[in-house]
Formats: sequence, structure tokens, C-alpha cells
Amino acid sequence: MMLMMFAVHCTWVTSNAYSSPSIVLASYNNDGSRNILDDFREAYYWLRQNTDDNARIMSWWDYGYQIAGMGNKTTLVDNNTWNNSHIALVGKAMSSTESDAYTIMRSLDVNYVLVIFGGVIGYSGDDINKFLWMVRIAEGEHPKDIKESNYFTPQGEFRVDKAGSPTLLNCLMYKLCYYRFGDLQLDFRTPAGYDRTRNVEIGNKDISLHHLEEAFTSEHWLVRIYRVLEPDNRIAAKSAKKSTKLKTTSTITKKTSKKKKGSIKNKPVVKRGKRTRSKKKSTKK
Repeated sequence: MMLMMFAVHCTWVTSNAYSSPSIVLASYNNDGSRNILDDFREAYYWLRQNTDDNARIMSWWDYGYQIAGMGNKTTLVDNNTWNNSHIALVGKAMSSTESDAYTIMRSLDVNYVLVIFGGVIGYSGDDINKFLWMVRIAEGEHPKDIKESNYFTPQGEFRVDKAGSPTLLNCLMYKLCYYRFGDLQLDFRTPAGYDRTRNVEIGNKDISLHHLEEAFTSEHWLVRIYRVLEPDNRIAAKSAKKSTKLKTTSTITKKTSKKKKGSIKNKPVVKRGKRTRSKKKSTKK
């Protein structure tokens, strides 16, 4: 009997824990029915079908292999990136303000940014919970620009509500995860913008994007993809029209600044039809 129970247990563990792919999530209702969350595959299929073949995706390194394998797109960092400075640069972009992050993304030729957000379904493995690792790795390479202490409250707490650090509430990762989330009410018992993973109402609901735009959000908001906008075109300078008219210049003497008509003294009078007689000089022979 014990051996039979052990065999059943091993079969259950193998089928549910070891054989369940991480890109397909499942949740169970109170009646025992199962819900399949297919947001990862849905997002990677969208990347494959709706973006350019040469598009470059910026995300945290955890999803690099999945984006490359299922989305067929180039990523900046993946599970095999040994260059810590490269990962730190991505972490710095996620930890910086949108304007500072845009400068980094333009230097890396980034076309899309992908983030994982679990605030709608209560998924604890999202990028907000991984965010402090991005900050720590970025601080290791860029200590003058990123400091981990700036993302905590004065009491040393990591919070995403109104009591959270202003640096955290205005960084790129926060804005991309919670964009439009402040208008979403998931339950009549909770206010709009209630994060089910952190169990708090977010502190920054008035989020606007200037250098990125939302391109795709999966069904359960688990995967969010943003398009990096091109720089604004410069205003062309108006060229002066060249005139074909010749400009006449008048000379002004140093003695006077008034313009006077010129005159010739002892002007000879010429009579038409008559030749003037010329006197011949006598020469001695």
C-alpha cells in the first residue's frame, strides 16, 4: 500500500511540478477547476508576428531565451550573458527616469521594452519583485548614478504605495508596470489601482509616457510590451530667398553725407557738322 501511494505521489509531482512549463501558468478555483494563463506564449507570438525581424528587445535577462526562442527576436541580455556590465546597463535603464532611460535605449538601438507585471492576477514572480536586483547590479557598475537606498523609504521599506520613495515611483520600471493600472478596478471591495501581489493601492496613478508608447498588453496584464519612439524631427531652418535684382551702391564722401550730382568744369561744346581746325606747329628744316 505504501509503495502504491509513493508511486501516485511521484506521478503527481512529476506531472505538476517538473513537467509543467513555466511559460504556461495555471490557477485553481474553489471548485477545483483549473484556469490556464497563456500570457507568455500570447506575447511572444505577438512579437514574432508584429515586429520587424531586426527588432531589438530590452527586458530583464530571465526572459532572454524565451524571447529569442519563441518570439524569434534579438535581446540585449539573456540567461547566458556573462558580461555583467551589459546587464548592469539594462538595470540602470530600468531604474532611471524615463528621460535618462531613453538616452540609454537609443544608444543600444532598442526598439521594444518588455516587462512582466503580476499585479492583476497576483503573480509574485514579476519584475517589481525582482526590481531590487536590477538596482543592485546597476549600482555595482554605476555607483554615481544609482543608489539602492534611494528606492527605500526613510524607514527602510520597499513600498509601491503613496508612502513609497519618489525615486521608485518615477522610475521606468514602475511606470511601465503600472501604466493605466490606476484606472483599473479589479474588485468592488478594492479601489482602482489595487495591486494584488503587493496587496496595496499604488501610489502613482497619474503616469504618462513621453518616449515610449504601449504596443501590447496580454489578457491578464502579465506581459506588457512598449515601443520606443523615434526622436522628434528637427524643425527645418527657413532659408532666405535670393533676390535676382542688382543692388546699386552709392558712394558718400567723407566731407559730407549729402548726396550731390557731379558736375564737370569747362565742359567743351561740340557742334555737329563742323570740324575744329587744329593748329600745325611749324618745324624748321
